[in-house]
Amino acid sequence: MVTPTVPTLRDTIAEDLRTQITTGHLKSGDRLPSEPKLATHYKVSTPTVRQALALLQAEGLIEKTHGKGNFVRTPLRRITYTGGTGIPFAPDLQTTIRTTTVRARGHIRTLLKVPSNSPLTEFQCTTYEGETPRSVARIYIPRDLAPTARLASSSWPGGRDVDRTETQETVTARLPTPEEASALRISPTRTVLTITRIALNSTGRVLEAALLALPSDAADAVFTTHPTLKEETDR
Repeated sequence: MVTPTVPTLRDTIAEDLRTQITTGHLKSGDRLPSEPKLATHYKVSTPTVRQALALLQAEGLIEKTHGKGNFVRTPLRRITYTGGTGIPFAPDLQTTIRTTTVRARGHIRTLLKVPSNSPLTEFQCTTYEGETPRSVARIYIPRDLAPTARLASSSWPGGRDVDRTETQETVTARLPTPEEASALRISPTRTVLTITRIALNSTGRVLEAALLALPSDAADAVFTTHPTLKEETDR
């Protein structure tokens, strides 16, 4: 017999405020009562209220402005990351790109499987909807492959696309790094969806490593699987 889970005070408060927001009782831009007032209203301690508000911040329903309080956020249109594309693309999204030369170290060196201090080309990509950042990505390509990177393709900057035979993508939900929170202009308590993408050729050489981060409450990731010839035959 499964024992029902009893909601905590934090969850109960968060659910009540969430309902008020989703039903329109609390509208975009509205300021929530102060934490002491909420604590009095719900007959709980202020730390419990803060825990409930942190849940709503992580969901992207409210945002905290230092010195002013907590406000209901304007809902963002969800954007979709399509597996294998490197960064989100849509007609109403604009992407700024900065290119620099770096040396392979730490996690990046491990992903690319290159000797330490090998020269790499780094593409720093930020996607905007209007003036709002929607995603940030850092894409690394071994320097000897960088001249073949293309700017005018939905798969850009996909390194040597002609040699690409395999793409590996790892999806994780976590809190943003300070750099990601700053670039995306989000609270450090707001969860991000991160995608680590590795492209390889037929010999197993890594052509590209991409690290992408998007606010998880306003993004979806879609991956399409095509059956191999053998799978088709076995049906």
